[in-house]
Amino acid sequence: MVHVNFYRNYGKTFKKPRRPYEKERLDAELKLVGEYGLRCKRELWRVQYALSRIRNAARHLLTLDEKNPRRIFEGAALLRRMNRYGLLAEGQDKLDYVLALTAENFLARRLQTLVFKAGMAKSIHHARVLIRQRHIRLAGRSSMSPRSW
Repeated sequence: MVHVNFYRNYGKTFKKPRRPYEKERLDAELKLVGEYGLRCKRELWRVQYALSRIRNAARHLLTLDEKNPRRIFEGAALLRRMNRYGLLAEGQDKLDYVLALTAENFLARRLQTLVFKAGMAKSIHHARVLIRQRHIRLAGRSSMSPRSW
């Protein structure tokens, strides 16, 4: 019997678009890729997939009755997680605010974007290089991933 020291999660991390050559979507994606310094469209699709799962959970909870204990418990957990990620402010304590989130909210929280906005890098691409070369540290630990969000 083979002993396995680690287990892998083979779940999906991104979802490709249904129509590969839709002009409006391609233009919007290219704008976001350039603005936030993403390396490929897959990084954007990963954010959009995570956002769609969060929004689907909020949408499902909104269909339940307001007094339903599942809606109260899971809704509070979802809002707490969004507050911890810095996506929602403290006063935004309704599931409707979760539905208003966009991919830009997630991309603005990436380490690469924060380094560039703080003025530590000359460009968004330079910020990615600084993170990759371990010049940027988080709480004393170096991060190799520009997408730390």
